[in-house]
Amino acid sequence: MALVCRLHRLRATMWQLGSVVARLSSPLRVPCSAMGRLFSCAQDALYRTPLYDFHLAHGGKMVVFAGWSLPMQYQDSHTESHLYTRRHCSLFDVSHMLQTKILGCDRVKLMESLVVGDIAELKSNQDKVRELQSKGSDVGLEVVDNALLALQGPTTSQVLQAGVGDDLKKLPFMTSAVMEVFGVSGCRVTRCGYTGEDGVEISVPAVEAVRLATALLENPEVKLAGLAARDSLRLEAGLCLYGTDIDEHTTPVEGSLSWTLGKRRRAAMDFPGATVIVPQLKGKVQRRRVGLICEGAPVRAHSPILSTEGTVIGTVTSGCPSPSLKKNVAMGYVPCEYSRPGTLLLVEVRRKQQAAVVTKMPFLPTKYYTLK
Repeated sequence: MALVCRLHRLRATMWQLGSVVARLSSPLRVPCSAMGRLFSCAQDALYRTPLYDFHLAHGGKMVVFAGWSLPMQYQDSHTESHLYTRRHCSLFDVSHMLQTKILGCDRVKLMESLVVGDIAELKSNQDKVRELQSKGSDVGLEVVDNALLALQGPTTSQVLQAGVGDDLKKLPFMTSAVMEVFGVSGCRVTRCGYTGEDGVEISVPAVEAVRLATALLENPEVKLAGLAARDSLRLEAGLCLYGTDIDEHTTPVEGSLSWTLGKRRRAAMDFPGATVIVPQLKGKVQRRRVGLICEGAPVRAHSPILSTEGTVIGTVTSGCPSPSLKKNVAMGYVPCEYSRPGTLLLVEVRRKQQAAVVTKMPFLPTKYYTLK
C-alpha cells in the first residue's frame, strides 16, 4: 500500500540530521537571473501549472516563484484579496508543490529515517529517495500528475459541500478523503491550508484542473487569490516558508516547531538529529524563532534585529504590514534570552531603528476545523 505524501507545510515539516529538510516545490530548478528575490517578473524558461492559461484569462499578474510562473494577484489589490479570504473564500493554485507516492516494503523505514514525527506526518524528498534506491532499499517514488487547488476561508465548507457527496463535517483538520468534486472524479480533498483559516487542498487530475476551478468560481462567494495574499495570510498565521524562515540549518526547537517531534520517537531517541535536538528540548538552545510587532515602516526579510542597547542580535526572516491587524508583523531569530513575549527590541529599516516587541504567534488566531 502506497503512503500518499501530501506536500503541505503544516503536516509535512521534515527534519534531517537535526535540520529542516526542504519543501520540494519542483523536480528541477530553472536558472533565472532574478531568482535571488522571492518574486520577480522574468518569465523565460519557467514551469507552468495546468492553470497557466486560466490565470491569464482571469487577469492574473504572473511572476516568478521558485522557477514557476504563478499569479501574484488578480483584479483586486493584495489587501482586498487578503481580507476577502479572511471573510469569505478564495481559490489558490498551488500546483507547483509536487505530489508523490512512496511505495515498497521499506517505505516506512524510509520515512522514519527522514522525519522526527510519526508516519502520520509525511514528507518526501526526491533526491533522498533516489539515494536510498541506489543503496538497494525497496523504495519507489511515484510522481502524481495532479494539479493542486487550495480553497481557503470561513465559507469554504459551504461552497464545497454543494459539489460533493461526502459530509464535510466528518472531515477534520489534517485528514483527507478521495471523492468526486463538482463532477470531477478521483479528487483527494484534504482539510488543510496555508492561511490559518478553515480550508481544503484538492488534488485533481491535471487534465481536469481548469474544469474544477471554473466550477468553483461559478459560486459568487469564491474569488481567485495569488501569491501576495498567500504570503501575508501565512505570516499572520505564524506559518513558516521554507528557505526563508526555516532551512537546512534550523532545528525544530530553534524554529519553535517542537510539536513536530513525535512522543514515541522522543522517548526512543531514534530520529535523525536526536543527540542535538533532545538537549535543546531541555532548554539548551541558543536561538529561537519569534514573532515581532513593529512600529514605523514595514519590516522585511534580512532586516537586523537589535537589543535596546543597539547591539545586533538577530535577523528578520519574514515581515509585512498585516491587513487584518493593521500593524507591521514579522518573524525572525533571536538569542533565547530575548525570546520571551513582551521583550522590547529594535529593528533596523533603511538604516533607521524602530521599536519592536516580541509577540506570541500566530498573530491572528487560527480557525482550523476540528471535530467537537
